[in-house]
Amino acid sequence: MWAIRQASTNSLKASGLKITALRACSALGPISSHTKDNLSASKPHLFNRWITSKTCISTVAVSKLFSTGCRSISSQAGGKNGEDEIEKSEDGFSELVTFAAFETAETGIVDGSSSSSSDSDSDSSSDSDSTSDSESDLDSLDASLEDAFETELPGDTVENAGSAASKTKYAPSALQKLIMEESGSIFGALDKYFEDKELSRLEVYQVLSYLHKRRLFVQALQLSEWLERRDDFDFLEGDYASRIGAIAKLHGLKEAESYVDTIPESFREEVVYRTLLKNFISVKLVDKSEQLFNKMKNLGFPITVSTYNQMLLLYKLTDKRKIGDLLLMMEKENIKPSAFTYQLLIDTKGHSKDIKGMELIVETMKAEGLEPDLKIQAVLARHYAAAGLREKAEEVLKDMEGKDLMTNRFICPTLLLIYASLGKPEEVERIWKQVEPITRQADFFAAITAWGKLKNIEKSEAIFDKMIKTYKTPSTKHYSVMLRVYTENKMFSKGMELLKQMPDANTSKMGPMAWDALVMMYVGVGEAEQAISVLHKATEKKQRVRPMLKSYITVLDHYSERGNVHNVEKVFQMMKQAGYFAGSRAFSSLLQTYINANVPAYGMRERMKADDLKINDSWEARLALVDVLRKTSVSDLLD
Repeated sequence: MWAIRQASTNSLKASGLKITALRACSALGPISSHTKDNLSASKPHLFNRWITSKTCISTVAVSKLFSTGCRSISSQAGGKNGEDEIEKSEDGFSELVTFAAFETAETGIVDGSSSSSSDSDSDSSSDSDSTSDSESDLDSLDASLEDAFETELPGDTVENAGSAASKTKYAPSALQKLIMEESGSIFGALDKYFEDKELSRLEVYQVLSYLHKRRLFVQALQLSEWLERRDDFDFLEGDYASRIGAIAKLHGLKEAESYVDTIPESFREEVVYRTLLKNFISVKLVDKSEQLFNKMKNLGFPITVSTYNQMLLLYKLTDKRKIGDLLLMMEKENIKPSAFTYQLLIDTKGHSKDIKGMELIVETMKAEGLEPDLKIQAVLARHYAAAGLREKAEEVLKDMEGKDLMTNRFICPTLLLIYASLGKPEEVERIWKQVEPITRQADFFAAITAWGKLKNIEKSEAIFDKMIKTYKTPSTKHYSVMLRVYTENKMFSKGMELLKQMPDANTSKMGPMAWDALVMMYVGVGEAEQAISVLHKATEKKQRVRPMLKSYITVLDHYSERGNVHNVEKVFQMMKQAGYFAGSRAFSSLLQTYINANVPAYGMRERMKADDLKINDSWEARLALVDVLRKTSVSDLLD
């Protein structure tokens, strides 16, 4: 049911929501399924709960771009101004392994996985995409755990010597071991392995799931191709979807799109297109995503909430003005929101610093019979902390912890980080003492980072030393956590010493967390050219990951202060080549460079408009400064 709870006239006025405004905000034109009386009823819909006076105004601005009564979405309004990186926590953008045997309406590409809660994108209708210091700190904390959550599997749990506790280790299957041991083509080994064995679909799916989770797309694609050649294995829609994901990662979206056209029409259903859609969204291809979404609707597929969630995620990251329109479309199509739908909306409201709106979404969720799960509670606590609402944040954290923390021990890294952001060393110490006997990689990472944020470097170093001794072959990501602590505390000499101890100094094999730490360190010691080299090496080979956006911004700001137009333009182009849209933050550094260099910035307005950046009064004032320089330059030439 979309109608949810009794709401008084006063509460509607308090949130800036009047019936006339609601009707004006409908970007789909007249709402055929509801009368005026329905809209003014005392039981508001989720769409109503989303709208505030601020978002309502911005929605009206794009309403004409949507066809009246149409079921499609237009991409003409913006779409490129969401500039922050899609930071992955847990499996927010992990590859789809959607198998028909296990698929349900509620389990899709993004449902059940964490959203990119660490992104710090701003409301696209605002004039600035800056965030508060506290929120930026939390974003950095989440980003520092990216690799830990992304790659940790059940077998990653480490039992410390002398601990009485025990855990069952993850045991890879014989088929998984066989594939992992092969350095080249696995076809021959698979043929031999199954000479006298029956092919088990369940075993194959488990191995494919492992390969996708570990981002081993070469092996995943080879296994998929081998399976399709077998007469005793019927390829299902989920199998084609898995193949699309691997192709997109290895050969690009164009190849993946072409492969879809080769799939038998009877298997070219929603899951197949949804997988392609997920990959478009992962690189913020707004136009392509909207075209594919509209195609799915035009083909008559029963669009699930999972697909709508993906579009919500896209607009959360690129153009929040469209979220209200999508929610209204869900209402018209009678698509019931899932827990992940609410998580996305709550996180979006929190990033927009609309705490009241965030809490209204929570109320709506509860009225629909859904209680906030641990992931949603973590999002709430994070935004309360960023807004300075310490008591509310601590209350949510206590609820998350419950009576026995170890029953939900996977939330420990989140607790450590948010308590650190609240400046609560006693709570960080208490949580760490509970998880220390059986410590996971994510626990180590969070504890090192948390003590670093609390400026207790000695404790960070002690936990780091313990981690290095615990893992027999520590990698660069283990060292990069401590490296970030040093760089964020401007202890660059210690960072340089630690860099010498890192086991593998091959920059191209590091991850975003390590690259960002290196960039920060090199800029900090005045070796910005080395920072550019790190970014160049990180992107010179085609990889599944790219440097964080903030890494490019760090270097841009460094050269901008010095008025170094050449290097700023160089890094600006590197950033765009890495797949980032140039938003207001990057253009701010770029424009300031020309101002600091006292040289004209020809074509700057055109460049900003090409990236769909709204030029407001503040921008006009800054552009006027470089316009004066241009006139002066021309005058000098004439003289």
